[in-house]
Amino acid sequence: MKRRRVCSGVRWLGAVDWNRRLFESLTPTPNGTSYNAYLVRGSKKNALLDAVDPLFERTLMSQLETTDRLDYVVCQHVEQDHSGTIPTVLKKYEQAVVLCSPKAKPMLVDHLGIAPERIKTVEDDETLSLGGKTLRFMHMPWVHWPETMVTYLAEDRMLFSCDLFGSHIAGTDLFAGSDPHILDAAKHYYAEIMMPYRKKIRKYLKRLDALEINYIAPSHGPIWDQPQSILRAYDNWTSDQVSNTVVLPYISMHGSTQVMVDYLVSALAERGIKVLLFELSTADIGKFAMALVDAATIVIGTPTFNVGPHPSVVSAVYLANALRPKLKHAAIIGSYGWGTKATDQLLALMANLDVEFLDPVSCKGMPRAATFSALDVLADLIRDKHAAMLAGV
Repeated sequence: MKRRRVCSGVRWLGAVDWNRRLFESLTPTPNGTSYNAYLVRGSKKNALLDAVDPLFERTLMSQLETTDRLDYVVCQHVEQDHSGTIPTVLKKYEQAVVLCSPKAKPMLVDHLGIAPERIKTVEDDETLSLGGKTLRFMHMPWVHWPETMVTYLAEDRMLFSCDLFGSHIAGTDLFAGSDPHILDAAKHYYAEIMMPYRKKIRKYLKRLDALEINYIAPSHGPIWDQPQSILRAYDNWTSDQVSNTVVLPYISMHGSTQVMVDYLVSALAERGIKVLLFELSTADIGKFAMALVDAATIVIGTPTFNVGPHPSVVSAVYLANALRPKLKHAAIIGSYGWGTKATDQLLALMANLDVEFLDPVSCKGMPRAATFSALDVLADLIRDKHAAMLAGV
């Protein structure tokens, strides 16, 4: 695509990747994605904020053909989908200097081979005047690497937010407007990439409250021209508030665990609890992550596989542990043939989850009356825990 006007003196440069279906060999991107860079032109200096994935180097360089002078390349994040084409930009503009946080400088040298003398570090809250356009650099480490920062363009009240507030979605719309589909994609993105850093983001949101923001320009997805919608969403997603929801990932090999899961889902529904079910042989792992954003409880269903949990369940639990959602409770249900250590092994995988572990329900062979009674007890306990939690007790 050709570069596009955001506002006076600011242009979107970047690439729309319609066909990408997996990000970082892990994250599903069913709607593709975009790699956004932005050109800010002042009366005295020009700055390029971020670059694009190396696969789209030709796209970016064609968009820069009519730009005779580039003084600065602002690297907000070293990960290659943001920075991978910076070396090519520097070859074209021999006078350009890379601006980045102090932690980013050695990473740019290590990852991209950029000469140290072409890199200048900026301090937190340092400003740079381009002539009628003032950039303010704000360090925000661990959103989501240790070197990340965002940039605020004071005159246009525009926040270049890097990965923060992004969405994996390809499209021709430059602005998000009030499209709920884009907000849904942003929640998907938050769940898979930002959620582990929820508490830090919460702190940074308070810092952003002091700014007047008319636009949020992320590195992936459309520009938020009604920024309060995504700011309100992040305020909710990063809060400690949870919903009356149980997320239930499971697998069943010979039917026993399936019977237990079906019974528990029905029991929870009867008690007014929403259940989001994920059969792990077919589940979209991105939607599973998204379900964890607001849920109060996770119940894990597994048969015993070679004495331990099924590998598909291990993978899902490992992911949940890595994402660190704001869950309040967790439980394990499942079946076994002659013996099992599934519960103990799964508990060991959930060290990052700040949850109360409820008593597991396990059965040998097919579930019988005692198993169903235990599942009713578990459903009652989850109901009571949720009721107390939602009442603020």
